[in-house]
Amino acid sequence: MAGPCSARLLQGEAAAFTAALRTLVNNPQFSDVTFVVGREQQKVFAHRCVLACRCQAFQGMLSQEPADTEDSPSSIPPQGPFILGNVQPEVFLAVIEFLYTNSVTLNSHIVLEVLTSSVEYGLQDLCKLCVKFIKDTLSVEQVCEALQAAVTYGQTDLQQHCLAFIEGCTAAVVRTQGFHELSDVVLARVLRSDRLAVDELDLVQAVREWAHVSSAVLERPVSEVAALPVQELRLPLLAPSELATLEKQNQRDLLIPVKSIAAAWRSHALKKGSGVPSHLCRPRRGTRPRDHHRHLDPHTK
Repeated sequence: MAGPCSARLLQGEAAAFTAALRTLVNNPQFSDVTFVVGREQQKVFAHRCVLACRCQAFQGMLSQEPADTEDSPSSIPPQGPFILGNVQPEVFLAVIEFLYTNSVTLNSHIVLEVLTSSVEYGLQDLCKLCVKFIKDTLSVEQVCEALQAAVTYGQTDLQQHCLAFIEGCTAAVVRTQGFHELSDVVLARVLRSDRLAVDELDLVQAVREWAHVSSAVLERPVSEVAALPVQELRLPLLAPSELATLEKQNQRDLLIPVKSIAAAWRSHALKKGSGVPSHLCRPRRGTRPRDHHRHLDPHTK
């Protein structure tokens, strides 16, 4: 006696399916929705059913009824054009490509903006692809911008990867434009690391340059924009002659609070790190040895 019929799901060739859907990306044929993207006002053509089934954000956007509809709840939602002036066409097309094919073409010029769009549209899988690409192609010039984005969007794994990269080539990173554009919160996070491969005197100078750039951009005093990061500078590591020079420089821009410099001088006078948080007396990986460092070691008798 024959048993009941059973159904089985069989998978066809995924590559062929993806290739077919790729031909619909930005294809005006059979398109039923249009976007006008970027300052270039480039038209991008799409299909409501694809966008709506792949992305809740687009589903909400496309299911809104026209404003002039009063009596027909089944009216077809508007075809647009939808104006997206704050995104580059290349970035938006990358998002569209992902929605149609579950794959994306990335390069270092657009990946951080695609990451931003993936977060805005709630596309977790696209976000993961962006993070993978960033980690695989990270460079000295881009790492600070990537770290800033990772902190902004809560990408913990990417944050750790970027910090480890910075720790490996700190001296080069602090000279980049990206370093000068870090937020005070992210810079302070970097400065907490024991593994920065740079001497403290060079790090103080890098923070000073960052502070002057931030002061000009934000139109706020140097001491105000730098209030958080300078708390992480390890002034007790500097030799007396270096500290004296720093104190003279500080009279010009008030980068470092007087009490922080006074605490560093006190550590020299007492020949110990008394009164200073212990981590501020701990040499980093790139700290050049000074004679007085042996007095800062809490284990030294």
